[in-house]
Amino acid sequence: MKVLVIGRGGREHAIVWALKKSERIEHIYCAPGNAGIAQLAENVDIGEFEFARLVEFAREKAIDLVVVGPDDPLAAGIVDEFEAASIPVYGPRKNAAEIEGSKIFMKDLLRKYNIPTAKYETFTDYESASAYLKEQALPIVIKADGLAAGKGVTVCFTREEADRALEETMVSKSFGAAGDKVVIEEFLEGQEMSILAFVDGNTVRPMSPAQDHKQVFDNDKGPNTGGMGTYSPLPHIDPAIIEDAIENIIKPTARAMVTEGRPFRGVLFAGLMITKDGPKTIEFNARFGDPETQVVLPRLETELLDIFLASLDGTLGELEINWSNEAAVCVVLASEGYPGSYPKGIPIEGLDNVKVPGALVFHAGTALKDGQIVTNGGRVLGIVGRGAGIAEARANAYAAAEGITFQGKQNRTDIAAKALV
Repeated sequence: MKVLVIGRGGREHAIVWALKKSERIEHIYCAPGNAGIAQLAENVDIGEFEFARLVEFAREKAIDLVVVGPDDPLAAGIVDEFEAASIPVYGPRKNAAEIEGSKIFMKDLLRKYNIPTAKYETFTDYESASAYLKEQALPIVIKADGLAAGKGVTVCFTREEADRALEETMVSKSFGAAGDKVVIEEFLEGQEMSILAFVDGNTVRPMSPAQDHKQVFDNDKGPNTGGMGTYSPLPHIDPAIIEDAIENIIKPTARAMVTEGRPFRGVLFAGLMITKDGPKTIEFNARFGDPETQVVLPRLETELLDIFLASLDGTLGELEINWSNEAAVCVVLASEGYPGSYPKGIPIEGLDNVKVPGALVFHAGTALKDGQIVTNGGRVLGIVGRGAGIAEARANAYAAAEGITFQGKQNRTDIAAKALV
């Protein structure tokens, strides 16, 4: 088989790495890929939004399966384009990807089907949103409706923060057109949890849960990022809570999408908050999470290719999916200044010298320049340690991360610390 993976980040590197395990795959292409992916697959210089060129390339190379990684092209209808060309593709169609592409659509869907989430209101004009905001208790959460690379959410603890966040989102357009509409919702307290699931219509096959660290600094301080690290499994969270989330949030959401005429096929990612009243939905994503993928796929024992193909032929419910008891912890190494502006093109040292057993290095924002791997993004690398438990996996991740350097490197030092029980 020949497979084309679309994307350029750490998530796509992890997907390529997992697919590479299958002996049935003779060649993997990645468009456009990155410097790390190039060590496993053949990078193709076609952007994620060049739909016509991607379809033409898939036809030319007789691609047997296309796997779409990022959210933006899914929301723009890339799956529909491949389906129209009769090319097998894994991912949700445009009308199903709206569950991530519009937070208002997602919240209204959950309200309609009584699926647990935070109380909220939606707004299309700044004046109405501002008037409503002044009446709400603090803290409060302000979310840009559209896609904003994981950064369109602001948790506001003071009136000044709330006013500034709303003004920046709706007036200054910090997140572009994604902020034309906003969701203002109640602040939920508790621990966050991510559950990804392979979904085909009404069939839901949950993956092992993970926990992300969104804020840029230790102790959950600073602005939100796309994710500074993650770990799986979650030994400190009662399995009954995880089961509650699957049965009362993820499965009903999949059924609701079918009822709405938007059957979801692909990876449905539930971002959850474990509150005193049980799990509640923070967000849904329409694809593998990043950096959750980097700790979940290394624990997958079933071939990823088998899961993709079972989804496409309608047999996902019959497939046995097995997970390792091993733990995995991912520490993200980021550029100086991230999630704000940051430099690019800085040489990375130590990539060939990682001596920690079982450690994995997933490239997120890297490029090859004059034979040297350099930084090319805000989140540069995801360093994954594995072990018998979280403590061992965490120690291995940090030991591996310590040996990799580049000017301005920043990372959190407390990834997975709360799971050390």
